Amino acid sequence: MSDALRCDRAPAWAALRQHFDREGRALDLRRAFEADSGRVQALSQEAPHLFADLSKNLIDAPTEALLLRLARECGLEAHRDAMFAGRHINHTEDRAVMHWLLRQPKDSVPKTAAAPAGVAQGATENIATEHARVHETLDAMLAYAEKVRADHTITDVVNIGIGGSDLGPQMAVLALAEFVAPGKHFHFVSNVDGHELAAVLKGLAPEHTLFLIASKTFTTAETMANAQSAKRWYEQSGGTDIAGHFAALTTNVEAAKQFGIDTTFGFWDWVGGRYSMWSAIGLPVALAIGAEGFRRFLAGAHAMDEHFRTAPLERNLPVRLGLLDVWYRNFHGFTSRCIAPYHAALRRLPAYLQQLEMESNGKQVDAQGQPVTYGTSPVLWGEPGTNGQHAYFQMLHQGTDVVPLEFIAVHEAGHDLPGHQPKLLANAIAQAQALMVGKKDDGGHKNFPGNRPSTFFVFERLTPEVLGAFVALYEHRVFTSGALWGINSFDQWGVELGKVLAKDLEPRLASGDTTGLDASTAGLVTRLGHKQ
Repeated sequence: MSDALRCDRAPAWAALRQHFDREGRALDLRRAFEADSGRVQALSQEAPHLFADLSKNLIDAPTEALLLRLARECGLEAHRDAMFAGRHINHTEDRAVMHWLLRQPKDSVPKTAAAPAGVAQGATENIATEHARVHETLDAMLAYAEKVRADHTITDVVNIGIGGSDLGPQMAVLALAEFVAPGKHFHFVSNVDGHELAAVLKGLAPEHTLFLIASKTFTTAETMANAQSAKRWYEQSGGTDIAGHFAALTTNVEAAKQFGIDTTFGFWDWVGGRYSMWSAIGLPVALAIGAEGFRRFLAGAHAMDEHFRTAPLERNLPVRLGLLDVWYRNFHGFTSRCIAPYHAALRRLPAYLQQLEMESNGKQVDAQGQPVTYGTSPVLWGEPGTNGQHAYFQMLHQGTDVVPLEFIAVHEAGHDLPGHQPKLLANAIAQAQALMVGKKDDGGHKNFPGNRPSTFFVFERLTPEVLGAFVALYEHRVFTSGALWGINSFDQWGVELGKVLAKDLEPRLASGDTTGLDASTAGLVTRLGHKQ
């Protein structure tokens, strides 16, 4: 992305500023619907496995036209093509970005992949070679998954990871609970706080438990602390077959062997942690929904990849959403976005999307390391919809801050309880309507200002294909906004400093040594240090 034009230096940026000051700032959704009978059709679209209604957003045709012009001036298409060509667009780590290759069908990858026109020459992965490695690992992983699923002595699977090795698989297993194999229970441990692991281990039997240790390097501090404690529990509870009850999702095979693990599945440096659910990190998902289900999950994501790669920008849903994010963050000044899934199984989706977007685009320097002069990632947050209605929706409707909201509704229920689904869907539609239309009350306390934006996603049913497509949609949306902001969406240096400092502070808690620390940190070390 280093060769691309940064958004604030593109001619369309100044044009957008003028348009916002003249018209965009004052756009009223209620008047926009009255003036344009085709608004819903123009601002809604089908994409692979889902439907999106963008019509309740603070945009119109002139705004979209200028945003699309900005995307082209900033080289979005060339940057996208560079990613799909295997170019090392993660320049700070000199890596390709090829999570999309993990969901390419076996027979669909070209034998060669050239760098796109207009993209500077440099390192490019051999797509055909990497694709063969992907499917070799995938086949082995899915064969193992089927073996475990058929083993009725294994009733509990404990995934030990953190960040991308936890959030994605945990979210997906919960979301696809309808498809989970009967007799198998899944647990996820990520927090180094021992209370979490202790609560999971309580009630488990070593002979019926399989542990998955998910760490690319097999050195992640939190993961390895939990892994060692799990191993001690297993042995102290009478377990004698570490190799049969532990598997590793790692590239450090030697370290896994030293731990006592024989079964390992690896992945590659072009797979970022928050994009790794499609790789061996997805083993708990495969164990839950089976090989066929996991391939359906990959197929849904691949369908969205192809949409992003080939659809014209004007009808490219990830692009339209990413451009909307730029419009809201940099022109309207909205600093957060709320995710409200109206499906209980999607309860961990907001947390997963937090990492995906905030770790990707929470950056303050551009590709050249120069400070940016505009906002980048918004804060993402949320909870399942009807719960939120009795909590934070008060602020969304009547608070002083405008927060764009994203509804996710599933048409067909995955249960047979009568009466629930119509109530759920009616609530979702009503909340979107209320945010837009508002309600006038001269007394003030019951006044709803309205004109508050929202996007409405519709899934026909929550299936592996649908979930895969939606996650890929979000990945490419994040790519789009990051490309326009001129930042590297695929590194995460911001997570490192705290880790380094923690390594220094941990022995100080035992020794009481506060030499060289600031006064506040020294005081906390003294107060929280271990008593000798």
